[in-house]
Amino acid sequence: MTMPPARTDNLNPPSFRPEMSIADALAHLTQVLKDADIETPQREARFLLQGLLGLDGAQMLARSNLLLGSDAARVAEASRRRAAHEPVSRILGHRAFYGRDFIVTPDVLDPRPDTEAVIELALDIVKSRGLLEQPLSIADIGTGSGILIATLLAELPNARGLATDISPAALEVAQRNTEALGVGGRARFAATTGLDGYSGPFDLVVSNPPYISTEELDGLEREVRDFDPVLALDGGPDGLRVYREIARNIADLAHPVLVVLEIGAGQASAVEEIFSGHGAQLVGRRRDLGGHTRAVALEIHL
Repeated sequence: MTMPPARTDNLNPPSFRPEMSIADALAHLTQVLKDADIETPQREARFLLQGLLGLDGAQMLARSNLLLGSDAARVAEASRRRAAHEPVSRILGHRAFYGRDFIVTPDVLDPRPDTEAVIELALDIVKSRGLLEQPLSIADIGTGSGILIATLLAELPNARGLATDISPAALEVAQRNTEALGVGGRARFAATTGLDGYSGPFDLVVSNPPYISTEELDGLEREVRDFDPVLALDGGPDGLRVYREIARNIADLAHPVLVVLEIGAGQASAVEEIFSGHGAQLVGRRRDLGGHTRAVALEIHL
């Protein structure tokens, strides 16, 4: 009779002792994550341990015989959390995005590498139009951790931005991230839906809205389903609810604007159709690392 895999959620923290060497801790952590059905357990264990101990790969190797000492309890707790499928970025409290480090808290979506497609597409269009040094006005709808607005302001030194979100807690994280990147003086933050109460004018609007259909939420991997805010995931019955809201928001601005959006796999045509109904034209697409169209750029000329 085949037994189901053991659950790790309620297990006591693994035995990481002060006298355990870093090398032994890495081996033990790898086994713990393997037993918890974590993909690439060795890679995850190394990344987590490096982050906890403040070491890079070369330092980990050079100091592999050193003892955990007072860090043993922290490693044990982090091991327990990762075995319960909490993402490494949430355990460490930060995530790398577009070559920079961003604060991550339970109040915001954990940034994904695929979202860099939004930045790449927006910057490509701005560059192709010779606008890199111009004083652009940017709006980021549903900013979350602020990765989009903070990155764009860092890449466009003369731009200014408005970041909106319905979550005051998320806006606080976004503000901390812009300040950490040294662009806080060029960013404003507003607790509002979409761009309600703000008419611009904006040269560029970006957004990574929730685009998972409600019925698909329960089927998401645990790292997403159990730890990302549901408000940042739930896009309504068909996953397109927020795109319709943004399209109406953009049309209400009554001025020309470029819009760059992250989309779910297979949603490109549906999102483009929503915006074309408000007079927008497609000006670009960008694929993610998996080959899916992950970002679309649309422009409204009024």
